[in-house]
Amino acid sequence: MKKKLTSLAAIAALSAAMLAGCSSAAKLETEAEGAQKPILIQGPMPIEAEKFAERLDKVKVEKSGNFVFYKGKLDKYPVIVAKTGKGMENTAAATAIAIEKYDPAAIINQGTSGGHDPSLNVYDIVLGERTVNIGSLKTVHLEEGEGIEPINWIPMDLMASEGSAGEDPDAEKIRYYEGDENLLAAAKAVKNMHKKGKVVEGTIGSADLWNNEVDRIKWFHENYGTSVEEMEGAAAAQIAGAYDVPFLGIRILSNNKTNGGQYDPNTAAANQDYVYEVVKQYISEIKGK
Repeated sequence: MKKKLTSLAAIAALSAAMLAGCSSAAKLETEAEGAQKPILIQGPMPIEAEKFAERLDKVKVEKSGNFVFYKGKLDKYPVIVAKTGKGMENTAAATAIAIEKYDPAAIINQGTSGGHDPSLNVYDIVLGERTVNIGSLKTVHLEEGEGIEPINWIPMDLMASEGSAGEDPDAEKIRYYEGDENLLAAAKAVKNMHKKGKVVEGTIGSADLWNNEVDRIKWFHENYGTSVEEMEGAAAAQIAGAYDVPFLGIRILSNNKTNGGQYDPNTAAANQDYVYEVVKQYISEIKGK
């Protein structure tokens, strides 16, 4: 009987040790996950953000002002979807708040856009090799009665100096924000996952403008090299750059006035499906390091 009790005690001790080990391993795993910097995915409107958020695990919703942040996991890695609202100001504010609050490892600004390149069609996706503010412009001097000449407006780089951009000749140039190489590589690695159109690298133009004048669209395409236009990306890129956070814009064409491509709201969901694959690829590369 004594021998049997000794054996039972040994088994109990071993079980306790195993449980302690499992608990310790689980704790270490939880701590490791907590130490991971999240990937931030931005979408302006509900149709450009919520479909992605629905695919995350263990989602918690947090709000700051008008901005909504869906915190969750994708492949056990922290991902935050931010519904920024439309426009440059909303996006800049939402980006700064997210960086200060969540310290993201990377930012992807995604959603719909209007085509500037006649070779691109609705459902084609542009990876932002560059993003540019096409609303930052300085007019030439004209006296009263001399009219308006938009085609002669000059680029204005607000980041060129801390002095007056109106007096600094160095500010009369186009400021491009380069897409992060690693994010771009992850996006290119899963190009074949998007079946509804082609995926190309290009220049994303942003401004608080909605251009419906085809000649104006062509002017931006020829002078800025824009592939598409939207109303948020350059603001996010500028703030991400200020904090040195890797950034990439990914935009799908929802319409293209240069070739008659009609607006299709379903493009927003298609873009989120593709960006989901991009994020999975990027996470796999992070975990592989």
